[in-house]
Amino acid sequence: MLKPDEIARVAESVGEKKAKLPICKMILLGMFAGAFIALAGVAATFGNVYAGKIAGACIFPAGLAMVVIAGSELFTGNNLMSIALADGKINFKSLLKNWFFVFLGNLIGAVLVALVVVLSGVFDGIADTVVTTATAKVSMGFFEAILRGVLCNFLVCIAVWMAFGAETVSGKILAVFFPIMLFVLCGFEHSVANMFYVPAGIFENMVHGVAGGPLNFAGFLVYNLLPVTIGNIIGGAVLVGGGYYLTYIKKQKVCKK
Repeated sequence: MLKPDEIARVAESVGEKKAKLPICKMILLGMFAGAFIALAGVAATFGNVYAGKIAGACIFPAGLAMVVIAGSELFTGNNLMSIALADGKINFKSLLKNWFFVFLGNLIGAVLVALVVVLSGVFDGIADTVVTTATAKVSMGFFEAILRGVLCNFLVCIAVWMAFGAETVSGKILAVFFPIMLFVLCGFEHSVANMFYVPAGIFENMVHGVAGGPLNFAGFLVYNLLPVTIGNIIGGAVLVGGGYYLTYIKKQKVCKK
């Protein structure tokens, strides 16, 4: 594996390349990533219902494994582009452009999977669980959602960071497993995963009429996606990206002692 200071340079180089992607590729690769995470969410939901929370947590890392190995663009992982920004390799405009279009692609991919899964009847036997999960996500406090988003993407970006350091396919898959398993098991909030979980609950509610209240797309955007996204950016771009930039790239006397 690469040493941590070498990983930092790889992360910076990857950020530069991501900033230069054409918009169409950002959206299409973002759709792939959204679909990968959503499909992992489908399987993890069944794991939770039939084998318990630990089983679901152990299944969900398949999503990031597909993102890393198959090649796609995931908003939360791309928060590490803050390293390239801090070192002057990319500008703020190119960073925001990537984040916006990748986020849009993730949303399209995840919502499409949610719609297809619900329309296909895959969740018919566990509709109550799907709706209950979605309702819980839009019912938490705004500040609580931010903090859970911070904790989540701290772990997600650590997983991506570790995957950068692994030099084999098996190593990359193993590297992402434990941090992702931890965030799912602990109940932290991932914006892209929620792009699947909440719409799936909304669609199931439309079919079965299980719940009402804030379980609609307006409630999803305001009470979950917005605060969780803010938290994800803080956890990934600021804490992990900023912390490792200061440690391994920015030359500071305090870090040499």
